[in-house]
Amino acid sequence: MSKWARPAGLTALVVATVSCGDVVRQGRAPVLLVIDSLAAARGSSTASGTFTGTLSSDVITNVTSPDPCSAKSPCPTVFSDGGQVILRIVPKDIGHPANPTTPSTNNEVTVTRYRVTYRRADGRNTPGADVPYGFDGAATGTVPASGTLTLGFELVRIVAKEEPPLVQLINSPTFITTIADVTFYGRDQVGNDINVTGSIQIDFGNFGDF
Repeated sequence: MSKWARPAGLTALVVATVSCGDVVRQGRAPVLLVIDSLAAARGSSTASGTFTGTLSSDVITNVTSPDPCSAKSPCPTVFSDGGQVILRIVPKDIGHPANPTTPSTNNEVTVTRYRVTYRRADGRNTPGADVPYGFDGAATGTVPASGTLTLGFELVRIVAKEEPPLVQLINSPTFITTIADVTFYGRDQVGNDINVTGSIQIDFGNFGDF
């Protein structure tokens, strides 16, 4: 009899543990923060708004202007790379089809910071040896009750290109492909914390300038 009772108790414990985990993961906020799009642009082309779903990150760029830089005597320059995210909110309780739940101004989420970490598909993920170091950054914007927020942020820092493993790519034909996981942290207007994570592929190397 006791042999059957133990698995039942264990099952109940597992169910309770999973349920508690879901509650902790989702938090108290009545809305979910959703990423509609996560894109990036090379530092030398960010001004032109060339954002794409993957990033070819140049570890060194030969700048030909302004003076004293020229086509005959370019200036090797390191740029950071920019990211752009489009965020919206959706209610956890969607209501009834005839009477759907609509977020209010209290549900608007103000994003204030983010964290970037890098990883590789081959499992070699040591910061400073296989991938750049992760970092925390600040970027502020408010996701409206209806509509979206487009928020710019720094995805690859200049300092990352000046230390291993990226600095070693300046004089090497090798490329490093990583996945950047970006987590955005915010709070709704009544104080509930909320976050969401998105991912984007980044290929690091000494690319031709274009």
